[in-house]
Amino acid sequence: MSETTNNRLKVTFLGTGTSIGVPVITCDCPVCVSTDQRDKRTRTSAMIEVNGHTFVIDCGPDFRHQMLRQQVMNLDAVIFTHEHRDHIAGLDDVRAFNYVLNKKIDIYGSDQVMEAIRIEFPYIFSSSRYFGAPQLTIHPIDDRKFTILDTEFTPIMVLHEKLPVTGFRVGDFTYITDASFISDAEMDKIKGSRVVVLNALRNSKHVSHFSVNEAVEILKYLKPEVAYLTHLSHFVGLHEEVNKKLPGFIRLAYDGLVVEV
Repeated sequence: MSETTNNRLKVTFLGTGTSIGVPVITCDCPVCVSTDQRDKRTRTSAMIEVNGHTFVIDCGPDFRHQMLRQQVMNLDAVIFTHEHRDHIAGLDDVRAFNYVLNKKIDIYGSDQVMEAIRIEFPYIFSSSRYFGAPQLTIHPIDDRKFTILDTEFTPIMVLHEKLPVTGFRVGDFTYITDASFISDAEMDKIKGSRVVVLNALRNSKHVSHFSVNEAVEILKYLKPEVAYLTHLSHFVGLHEEVNKKLPGFIRLAYDGLVVEV
């Protein structure tokens, strides 16, 4: 995998699917039986490479597969948006990087996320640590900017119905998933981004996610150069057909898509 230079970001969409992925177990709808690889979606996650460093946003249950598929050889930090299992369940698999790179992995997330991780993975934090457990360094974050290895992250605070979720802006790139509400103040933090990623669960309205139409309206307001929809369910439709109906600057993301910013 090539590294980015001159502070350019290389963003890889590791996963672009909803919590049950696409195809859905037992489903024989046109999307789930599609032979187009862009219709096969693992749980939502993204990787940012900049200045020789590698950061992953969320590590769900498909994390191991995503790392192998993209041939990822380095990991400097995992940054969590929120504590739902489709965003944290793969944390145990960072131990491969512990072994090979001989270093702890830094993880970043809100206090609420870190408490959920401690409950979900008690053996990682036990006083009598299990030999094979991942080795992590915890970094709590809030709504203030923070820096990892000279790369600045600006938190974008959104709501997933009532659950706080953190999106992130890095330079001219903004990534938001699992949102159903963004305040005006947080919207102002996104403005000016050249590339914006936003969740769009399905075509009909949903209590805790933006629909495709809702996401499109937000992106029309923000006016980035290009935008990508992620956290997509099979209800959205076939990748090729949906892309034809979207405004020219908006596209469906898909697993393995690489974007340079």
